[in-house]
Amino acid sequence: MFKLFVSIVAICITYVQVNANELAYESSPYLQQHKNNPINWLPYSEEAFIKAKEEDKPVFLSIGYSTCHWCHVMAKESFENKELAELFNTYFICIKVDREEMPHLDSYYQKLFLKLKKHSGGWPLSVFMTPEKQPFYIATYIPPKREHFHEGLDTLLLTLYKKYKNNHAAVLKQAAAMQSVATSKLQNTDTSSVSLSTLQASIEKDIDRIYGGFSRNRKFPQASKLALLMDISLISNEKKLQQQAYKMLDVMALRGLYDHIEGGFFRYATDAAWEIPHFEKMLYNQAELIPLYVRGFLATNKKLYADVVDETIQMLDKRFVDQELYLSASDADSDHKEGEYFIFSVAEIKDALAKNPYAKEIEKALDLSMRGNFEGRVHINFLSDKRPKGFDRFKQELLNIRKEKTYPFIDTKINTAWNAMMIEALYKASIINEKYAKKADRHLQALLDFMFIRGELYHQSIVNKEPTQLGLLEDYSFLISALIAGYEVDFDKKKLDLAEYLLRKAIRKFYTNGVWYLSDDEFIVEAGVEDRYYTSALGKMLQNLLNMASLTESRKYEKVAFESLKNMQNTLTQELSNAPSLAIAFLMKNIEVVTLKGSRQALKQNKLQIATIKYPYLLKKTQRYNEYLACTMKSCFAIDKNLDNIQKTIEEKIRK
Repeated sequence: MFKLFVSIVAICITYVQVNANELAYESSPYLQQHKNNPINWLPYSEEAFIKAKEEDKPVFLSIGYSTCHWCHVMAKESFENKELAELFNTYFICIKVDREEMPHLDSYYQKLFLKLKKHSGGWPLSVFMTPEKQPFYIATYIPPKREHFHEGLDTLLLTLYKKYKNNHAAVLKQAAAMQSVATSKLQNTDTSSVSLSTLQASIEKDIDRIYGGFSRNRKFPQASKLALLMDISLISNEKKLQQQAYKMLDVMALRGLYDHIEGGFFRYATDAAWEIPHFEKMLYNQAELIPLYVRGFLATNKKLYADVVDETIQMLDKRFVDQELYLSASDADSDHKEGEYFIFSVAEIKDALAKNPYAKEIEKALDLSMRGNFEGRVHINFLSDKRPKGFDRFKQELLNIRKEKTYPFIDTKINTAWNAMMIEALYKASIINEKYAKKADRHLQALLDFMFIRGELYHQSIVNKEPTQLGLLEDYSFLISALIAGYEVDFDKKKLDLAEYLLRKAIRKFYTNGVWYLSDDEFIVEAGVEDRYYTSALGKMLQNLLNMASLTESRKYEKVAFESLKNMQNTLTQELSNAPSLAIAFLMKNIEVVTLKGSRQALKQNKLQIATIKYPYLLKKTQRYNEYLACTMKSCFAIDKNLDNIQKTIEEKIRK
């Protein structure tokens, strides 16, 4: 009987192996999700395009990621469909790309989509191209059959193939036109109009004064834009702008974007009022929002902000950590239903309230959500301006209900850039709780042990599998920033030395003749400045250059930063609302980074007061002085033993 069982298992394994495609040999969790599709997927490689040339077939390039809801929809509807798979396999060479493995490639095609369609793309991204990598048709999600005004794959595939085979000249002409759009540059403009006032006007125009946040449709957190708003309101001393920033922090923490039961932020809200989220949780969202809540807490001493910081870190520790490394993301779906883990029935909410002495306050805060705000069920969404009384007990009752549910799929990929973002967030959070500094050190060491090998930085891998993909601009940008943040906590010069090593290497690898590139591999893509889903790698690198110039007193880094900013003035003029991290670098250059120098003991003892100095671009550096010095790259403009006097002088500088 045992032998029969072994034989059956062996047959099953053989069957799976035979029916798996080439993605079975890839480590990416996203590519692994598609290994048993009936489509003959290939990973992105030169061999795939050589195969397309040899067989004279167009290429279908599909870009997505493992926790993407609409990627799952298209996979279920089309990539698992045997009839459509036959069309794909007969007429195309099909390539699957994990956008988190190859963000530079994804960036290139997303920019192309934006320029062609005049609106942003997303995932899944579907690109049809020649074997020479010339796109001639691009779309996002494509239905299996005609839907509204969108042709379905059942007819589109054959249409595109026939066009490629029977009217090749027209395909090449269309591809050339698309290539021309892809490589088009911004027209020269009058850059003298870029100033604090124009930046302020641009960002004020985007504020939703009814519901908070930016835009009037679905709401993304847009952490870098909120950071710019905080900077501008501090520089201009505009109280109304400051209140708008705090309103955004409040609404993101109290409405549906936040997971009130376990902590952490969902990827975005599907409505203008922040009520219903898309239920993915991305590591980068948590990492970029935590420092803003730290900043809000330091300015207002509002307990909610500190609670959000603690709860988000605890959620990540519970769900997103393996061997001190942070995992990438969790899915929106569980048990094949969107939001299933996170929502409750009306009856479950009422049962939880029945046991709570503050039921009326909680019900009032929930307002209409009590009737069911997501497919007849309830996603917790408080309309109050603070958490209602009895919240902790209410939360525990709902947490007990969740324990019986299946937690969504988690992408176990370790991404260097996103881990570095989170490490920086922990260093920033250590001003609230010192334990986060030691925690950040542990995560930093784990990341370096895993991704920094023999002086070379790597981009991503999964735990216990040695990385092979070399680091991209974003990995260098965010790791350098994390090291600077770590240095400012403990003044360990080794962190600053490593940051400088990585900065020098980044300049060699990604900077040529005044232009920055996302990678130094065969797919060369010029770095963009748009902060699309998180802060742009280029925006962060320019900030690093200005910070490192000040900390190391290096004119070389300042020169690279100034040259880069000069080359991108046209971009900043035309992309004000889409490039907040570039705008921050522009302000850092013009308002100047200030470095506060003093003894290690003095800087550590007075860290809380220093953290509340109202100057947005303030660094700390240890020197053997009995006094404090406040310095820019041009000069030291204040010296005093009394920190209060130094603080006053620094804060007055911003008004000059």
